[in-house]
Amino acid sequence: MSSSITNCCHFYVERARTTNRRTATWKSPRAAVIPCFHLPMRSNEVKNRNSSMILPIESEKVCQMIDYFDLHREGKRACQAGDYGGAPPRSRDRHGGFHALTSKAAQPPIWGGAQSGRGGSHTGRGGFHSGRVKTFAEDIKKLRLITAIKTPYLPDGRFDLEAYDALVNLQIENGVEGVIVGGTTGEGQLMSWDEHIMLIGHTINCFGGSIKVIGNTGSNSTREAIHATEQGFAVGMHAALHINPYYGKTSIEGLISHFDSVLPMGPTIIYNVPSRTGQDIPPHVIQTLAKSPNLAGVKECVGNDRVEQYTSNGLVVWSGNDDECHDSRWHHGATGVISVTSNLVPGLMRELMFGGNNPVLNSKLMPLVEWLFHEPNPIALNTALAQLGVVRPVFRLPYVPLTKAKREEFVKIVEKIGRENFIGERDVQVLDDNDFFLVGRY
Repeated sequence: MSSSITNCCHFYVERARTTNRRTATWKSPRAAVIPCFHLPMRSNEVKNRNSSMILPIESEKVCQMIDYFDLHREGKRACQAGDYGGAPPRSRDRHGGFHALTSKAAQPPIWGGAQSGRGGSHTGRGGFHSGRVKTFAEDIKKLRLITAIKTPYLPDGRFDLEAYDALVNLQIENGVEGVIVGGTTGEGQLMSWDEHIMLIGHTINCFGGSIKVIGNTGSNSTREAIHATEQGFAVGMHAALHINPYYGKTSIEGLISHFDSVLPMGPTIIYNVPSRTGQDIPPHVIQTLAKSPNLAGVKECVGNDRVEQYTSNGLVVWSGNDDECHDSRWHHGATGVISVTSNLVPGLMRELMFGGNNPVLNSKLMPLVEWLFHEPNPIALNTALAQLGVVRPVFRLPYVPLTKAKREEFVKIVEKIGRENFIGERDVQVLDDNDFFLVGRY
């Protein structure tokens, strides 16, 4: 690797032909390109691709990026039934990477599209268009249980997409209807935008026909939010999650202008979590934004009084607090929950959202919920998933695992609720401190 970089960066010294005087001419060095050095692990879900698939990508830049990540669209059956076929023809680019040879006839996508079967087309509410079905805000409003999905890592800090695919599959098998990709729980704040959009595209490629994929493309920079949302819809996400500008807070008029800049792009959930942003989104701002047909609803973390204030006026709300979601759903009119806990017990969380008023089950889950939020999310979730053996015990800093005492407490919680209710098949373990990997550079 070092030799590649060294060979690419050098000075040219030319001797003048007519005199003995030397002239030193500097030429700009070529960029040191190390193909795929920084990219996440390839997933088994897209390892073998169907030669007939075409990337219907609207943006040329996004198309090049997705080609560079070597991720290609394929149908639901190809991903989940193992009917893969051969790889598409590829050509080597000037940097040594591979690009797929895609048809010039490929049409731009309809935002928020779900894949049809392998190589097929589908006519739905959005009509016939490159195998896509247009997703409307009304489709998102129906979702009861959405998981803020965890992003697993390899020991060097790259994405572990094989473990990620297994997690998403477990969510689907247990009745979860949607996933938030790259949210706070998924550590989008620790991702580059390239990683972020790749993960959204990967999730759509493999699971978009079975579950709604909501990409967290919000930012405290309106410019970044616009750009990321354009890319997210270009790679096929069904809806976007947008937070209000944090740290560098803005005025009420600025909040409205920020959200108005992204709402026209497609179905949108607005996320209000003042404990993280330092600024509440007041109800009159949401009422103003609700005039947009693309506003699917609000993920609300202020409390059930605010939830009821919205639902009584016909707005769709998802509880953002797992400890309040049961009452939000059954006593305050919430549509459902965007949950962290469902990463671990998706079946029980589905029962909580679909099975009617169930205070007994809610009380049964409270020790787990309290344990999960004893430290800032996603610290406890990352620790728990490692203890259950479904992800590697790898943390991207600044997150670090919970103490051994808290890990021992989790083992007792699992035993009380029942190991069969948690994802994974291995026995829950305490793990030693030296079993964990902490990665600062990745």
